[in-house]
Amino acid sequence: MAVRKLVELFDLLKEKELKTLVVVSANDEHTISAVAQAVAMNLVKGVLIGDELKIIAVCQHSGIDTANFVIINQPVEELASKTAVDMINRGEGDFLMKGLISTDKFMRAILNKETGLTDPGKVVSHVTLVENEFYHKLLIVADVAVIPLPDLKQKIQIINYLTKVANRLKIELPKIAVIAPSEQVLPSILSTTEAALLAKMNDRGQIQGCIVDGPLALDVAIDSEAAAIKGLKSPVAGDADCLLFPNLETGNVFYKVNTKMARSESAAIMVGARVPVVLASRGDSTRVKLLSIALGALMAQF
Repeated sequence: MAVRKLVELFDLLKEKELKTLVVVSANDEHTISAVAQAVAMNLVKGVLIGDELKIIAVCQHSGIDTANFVIINQPVEELASKTAVDMINRGEGDFLMKGLISTDKFMRAILNKETGLTDPGKVVSHVTLVENEFYHKLLIVADVAVIPLPDLKQKIQIINYLTKVANRLKIELPKIAVIAPSEQVLPSILSTTEAALLAKMNDRGQIQGCIVDGPLALDVAIDSEAAAIKGLKSPVAGDADCLLFPNLETGNVFYKVNTKMARSESAAIMVGARVPVVLASRGDSTRVKLLSIALGALMAQF
């Protein structure tokens, strides 16, 4: 049965092989607490790279046993990132997490062409799970954090990533809505024409393992009543599992409206590198980071 709530991620990890999470600049309470909870729940093994004195101080203040982790002292952010990536390349870790470090410094080590974690031709993207109580199932959305304006080739890769994450959540044939301002194909609006191309490619078997439809406005993608009123017949409308946004601004606003105004729970990872990457914001709560760790651990199983 498909996962319907984010808390079910924990159940999917029961009796799975414990994967090792390597955290870069793990100097803040939210990150350390999230990793501590994940370790206590037997979801992962944890390696914390950062300022050892700060890590120990945070653990003491929060009542966390430092014996639950391997701690590697490297207070310099760039070197902490390089150390983590080197550990992954040596097989000493299974997935990464960003702690109290700027995204550009963290990503620089991952994207390094000689020593990083990406293969030629692969696009890295950001996939987010959103649990909104007013929708009947989890939504899997992209991209809200990494690619500003994905082109058609990048959108194809993102669809493949959405499909892969959906499969791990027991959704065998995910319904993917390619979001645009209108259901009409309008030559003056690129998002509508590219959405139509993606849907046709799916029809012809060039994109497999999912059902793609577009262009779809957000209302008809998630509201069957809106689709019926507009007379839209679609296997995806009103029942989308995944939303592919035309640009980062659209996706990011959707994500923040859900999490900040609707108080939706969320989890997110970066995909496209050789291992999953928990790319949580420095301002994310412990709960969001814990759920994201669980998602990363699940993706690292395969």
